[in-house]
Amino acid sequence: MTENVYRIDLAAAHEQQPADGWWGSVTQMGPDEALLDARDLGASRGDGIFETFGTMEGRVHALGAHLARLGRSAHSLDLPEPNVEQLNAVVRRAAQEIDAPGQASIKLVLTRGVEGTGIPTGWMVVTAISADAFASQRRDGIDVVVLERGYPSDVAGRAPWLLAGAKTLSYAVNMAALREAKRQGADEALFVSTDGYALEAPTSNLVVKLDGEFVTTPPVNGILAGTTQGDLFELLEGWGERTAYRLLTIDEVRSADAAWLLSSVRLAAPLRSLDGQPLEVDVELTARINDALLGR
Repeated sequence: MTENVYRIDLAAAHEQQPADGWWGSVTQMGPDEALLDARDLGASRGDGIFETFGTMEGRVHALGAHLARLGRSAHSLDLPEPNVEQLNAVVRRAAQEIDAPGQASIKLVLTRGVEGTGIPTGWMVVTAISADAFASQRRDGIDVVVLERGYPSDVAGRAPWLLAGAKTLSYAVNMAALREAKRQGADEALFVSTDGYALEAPTSNLVVKLDGEFVTTPPVNGILAGTTQGDLFELLEGWGERTAYRLLTIDEVRSADAAWLLSSVRLAAPLRSLDGQPLEVDVELTARINDALLGR
């Protein structure tokens, strides 16, 4: 596996830009070098945020949308506002530094840092992705089970301290949901609200095709705004298709003409079953969608 790790000097973002550009605020780490202080609140409390960017041949997909979402997550956690100019420059450069062709991912992490210092911590991990890593899931689809999220669809407005819709490092529940899905013989989980609406998967957004319209759950209903989903809707609208944001029942997902989970690296994975019930997979449309997303 080809992988590069970088530490980002976030304090430099509040000073003058280094003479050699914002890449001068980045240090590449060796495989045996320490990156994170054991007292860092990102490690001890999950007190931080992150974004995972997909890239193709050095092009970063949805960079502006990812950085805007990072800023919203920082605001939700009362973290210092990220310097978008700095992060835009270093993510683009990191994508070009990977010594491998094809697809890659860049995970950018910002934490509150060591308690009491007021200095945030930042780093990036850039990982090359083999051409066949997600090929079967994109082509053949995935098996999904419905799991309770445990709160209603309007929780984001009533309880903002739950950080619904923020991309935080507190991913233990998401990972537990994926393990439960695998225990049930599935590949993925789809969260449902206590009032019966489909929300999102642990690491991806839901899009369904119903009566010729492509529909996804609105971010206002406590889900993470999808960057890949946003790009997909822009593509679909350019193809003359209809798109909509509204709440979806689980029964609507089951009866859909087609359904996908969208994420930055796997892209569009069609649902071939939900709770063991077979779903329609539109092979031709799925291939067209993934080709277009990879070509962004």
